[in-house]
Amino acid sequence: MLVHAHPDDESSSTGATMARYVAEGAAVTLVTCTLGELGEVVVPELAHLAADQEGTLAAHRQEELAAAMAELGVTDFVRLGGDGRWRDSGMAYDEKRGVVPMPDTHDESFWRADLLEAANELVALIRDRRPQVLITYDENGHYGHPDHIQAHRVAMYAASLAAVPSHRRDLGEPWAVQRILWIAMSESMIRTMIRQAREAGESNDFFDSFDIDSDEPPMMSVRDSDIDVRVDGYPYAAQRFAALRSHKTQIAADEFFFKFEDAPAGPLWEECYRFAGGIPFDGPSDDLFAGLDR
Repeated sequence: MLVHAHPDDESSSTGATMARYVAEGAAVTLVTCTLGELGEVVVPELAHLAADQEGTLAAHRQEELAAAMAELGVTDFVRLGGDGRWRDSGMAYDEKRGVVPMPDTHDESFWRADLLEAANELVALIRDRRPQVLITYDENGHYGHPDHIQAHRVAMYAASLAAVPSHRRDLGEPWAVQRILWIAMSESMIRTMIRQAREAGESNDFFDSFDIDSDEPPMMSVRDSDIDVRVDGYPYAAQRFAALRSHKTQIAADEFFFKFEDAPAGPLWEECYRFAGGIPFDGPSDDLFAGLDR
């Protein structure tokens, strides 16, 4: 089970993982916490869908999500609390370009959701689907987006509550998730991406701000020594890119990472995770289920 904040988050950070385990016969469930109503529409011909115009982006992004899941082979994908229960919270930037909550967040935004209420919605899903592995973001939501942070909080709380026999018996029989993983991007992957992008003449704020010779990990990455499992996404690259292209309002056709489609196998294709609870790995692994009975 994967808990993501918005449509497209699943394809960009865990698409190959989902495709692999579907191919291996595992039951894969995607839980998306919002419909992404406030997402920036990057395609001019679809700009009319945006929140400040027609406001029909949520419905369109549901269609994009369904198309992406078809590419990855995932048939079990649901919205936390049902379609539209919690709204996209949006995000703002502080004076240092750090991501922060918007000052006028909607009352029904996911960021303002009651934690127990949202967690109980996920408890019901955990007890029904009974996943062995639960995947979500780290405590900073990967890069600070309020909805990602809230998804982390909800997932971690729900995993604890779902295992308590006396908690909300009406939500199903208790279930203890065997392993919890946090999505991560390895330092080696980000460094490889920056290096290859610069060699290709690509330029953006992220690439241009990082000193490739620095000993500090690039923004949003973690030390390779902190990675517990690396899923080789190379065999599933075509599916992942097809899923990404399904999210047409959010990902431009000329987005820089599409230029890496022909890159050879290596760090660029890895989807990485940190162990965050349950049964640990015996050592570095390439399988989310290593050490578990499937």
